[in-house]
Amino acid sequence: MTKQKFNDKLLQFLDNSPTPYHAVIEMKKMLLDAGFIELNEKEDWSLHVEKKYFTCRNDSSIIAFTKPSADVSYIMLGAHTDSPNLKIKPNPLVKKAGLVQLAVEPYGGLLFNPWFDRDLSLAGKVVYLDANKQMKEALIDIKKPIAVISSLAIHLDKEANKNRTINAQTDVLPILTCRDDFEFDTFILDTIEDEAVELLSHNLSLYDTQKASYVGLEEDFIASARLDNLLSCYVSTQAIIDNADKAMMMICSDHEEVGSDSTSGASGPFLENVLTRIVNNSEKFIQMSRNSLLISCDNAHAIHPNYMSKHDENHAPIINKGAVIKVNSNQRYATNTTTISHVKLAAKKANEPLQNFVTRSDMGCGSTIGPITATRIGVETIDIGLPTYAMHSIRELAGSDDAYSLYKILGEITLV
Repeated sequence: MTKQKFNDKLLQFLDNSPTPYHAVIEMKKMLLDAGFIELNEKEDWSLHVEKKYFTCRNDSSIIAFTKPSADVSYIMLGAHTDSPNLKIKPNPLVKKAGLVQLAVEPYGGLLFNPWFDRDLSLAGKVVYLDANKQMKEALIDIKKPIAVISSLAIHLDKEANKNRTINAQTDVLPILTCRDDFEFDTFILDTIEDEAVELLSHNLSLYDTQKASYVGLEEDFIASARLDNLLSCYVSTQAIIDNADKAMMMICSDHEEVGSDSTSGASGPFLENVLTRIVNNSEKFIQMSRNSLLISCDNAHAIHPNYMSKHDENHAPIINKGAVIKVNSNQRYATNTTTISHVKLAAKKANEPLQNFVTRSDMGCGSTIGPITATRIGVETIDIGLPTYAMHSIRELAGSDDAYSLYKILGEITLV
């Protein structure tokens, strides 16, 4: 696959994935088109070595694998499907000043400022009763702009450019309509293709309707919402599809941005359950875990030209200079000398560059699914990422060379 085709498909994937639910749907489509077979966790599994499979949990996490056998050692590709956003509260409507607003709650560590004055839409999962009083689920995506969080004019806040603070409870409620008789449940039910008569519950998020795009004089960059970490989800999905002749596994988990503690998060039993069903033997499970390699793929902080002092100058990743090996002596990243060597050898085979990231010694760093998964199942792990600006903003920026470079490296990784 050429870099141009790879990136064009990436942009389409980003646009079609406003929530983890939609991202999983897109990955399922890619896998099904490539001949992967879907498995239901609630049913018996009959696995064959010559086949390739995937299964989902909570509709927001997905695991795909090839060559299921008790004697297989997997190259595992890990990522997460969720991104910081504003979620709609259960009682969603706030009416004041002649307007109807949406009550929202921050999900994850988002940057608030970029959410102001954006054309926002709504997407997510709903549960409802149909005309026969049967409980059903549906994914919805309004697509068109329906809300906006308007800034306070500079005339009313002379200090806004110096020391403005944002209150998550009162300052980020989006304006929805002037219609005082607006009914949220009716609005949502009308978006469902089925004959829905009662809304039981919802998990809905706001998102920016601006499309993913190339930016730069020579399309140097890719700008989009949710690059952290749909970038890695797409790269991992494409890698397992194009290397299905190898023993490879992809794990894209929900809830990383809020700690991974859920049935479908990396701290939960999803991956362990899948591995157990493949080997069906506790001794073989341990052997598989210890003989496999997890490449935890997440974004990395590229050095920003306006804020150079925020990086250790000897470990400062540059956009479009290759994927980044992330190292932390306090085990916030799970990288070790052996796993570094595996990836370096693969990069040499692919003729692709690698960079190193270590945070400044006087600053903390975030963590990833890498240490969580390594701790849970005992798999040797490396944390690797793609250089990114504006991480956790409503619109992030990455290099148009780097994702394709990582995809090529992943295809060359071996356990020998």
